[in-house]
Amino acid sequence: MSLAFVFPGQGAQTIGMGKALADAYPEAKAVFDEVDEALGEKLSALIWEGSAEDLTLTANAQPALMATSIAVVRALKSEGVSVEAASYVAGHSLGEYSALAAAEALSLADCARLLRLRGSAMQAAVPVGEGAMAALLGLDLDTVRDVAHEAAQGEVCAAANDNDPAQVVISGSKAAVERAVDIAKGKGAKRAVLLPVSAPFHCALMEPAAAEMAVALGQVDIARPKVPLVANVVAEAISDPATIRSLLVDQVTGSVRWRESVAWMGAQGVSQIWELGAGKALSGMIRRIDRSIATTAISDPDGLKAVAAAHLGA
Repeated sequence: MSLAFVFPGQGAQTIGMGKALADAYPEAKAVFDEVDEALGEKLSALIWEGSAEDLTLTANAQPALMATSIAVVRALKSEGVSVEAASYVAGHSLGEYSALAAAEALSLADCARLLRLRGSAMQAAVPVGEGAMAALLGLDLDTVRDVAHEAAQGEVCAAANDNDPAQVVISGSKAAVERAVDIAKGKGAKRAVLLPVSAPFHCALMEPAAAEMAVALGQVDIARPKVPLVANVVAEAISDPATIRSLLVDQVTGSVRWRESVAWMGAQGVSQIWELGAGKALSGMIRRIDRSIATTAISDPDGLKAVAAAHLGA
């Protein structure tokens, strides 16, 4: 049996996430305390008692989701299951940072500060209302690329997230994305819907944010991860710190190749994937990509204890 750990991206956040873990495990509570200290504010109070509107802000959601994921990692370790139990780690967009923190390539404090900056930079890259994203369901990647090309008309429109065989997300200029929604419906999309996001992530409009991240990533230490990272933009495993640094910059404007990443892990013999952190979105995608891979979403103490006990008893 080969196991991989994966980490969710933006959209999975909910008020109260990680609170039960922090109450049950001192190791999990320490994660939130360390992130609060790194950011110089009580992000944990926002996560557990704040408003959904504030938590959804990109600059808050990104470090908050990472903290929740790493709380799961540390609680699992206290139950006897360390990150080295996995053959690979991977994350969806910001989840890639969680994966690197889990594999101890990035320190928790650096990861929190990088994600705060990443969220702020991505939000600031495009004025609100000028960009958009849309989910196209029922069209394959090649068809979506054709749709985006036809819709662009001199503006930016690109495949941003290749999530699974039935769902590709596009990103770009608002008018171009709206044109793409209409074109996609004409090409047989089951659904084509604009997403409630604050910026057009993973497209060329994010170049200013990529430039900011290049500077910031150049100032932090990146170690060789304890477990190879299956990187979003290449959909295969990497471990070299210089390559990781470069691909994290590319990831800001590049497409999240999640479908290919999961397929690659399956081809390497991964038969189980644990989704660590908030929500179950990735587990659903993985089932649609490769039904032979068993998925488990872990976010609360009871589920965590049961999974750890079963793994150690296997």
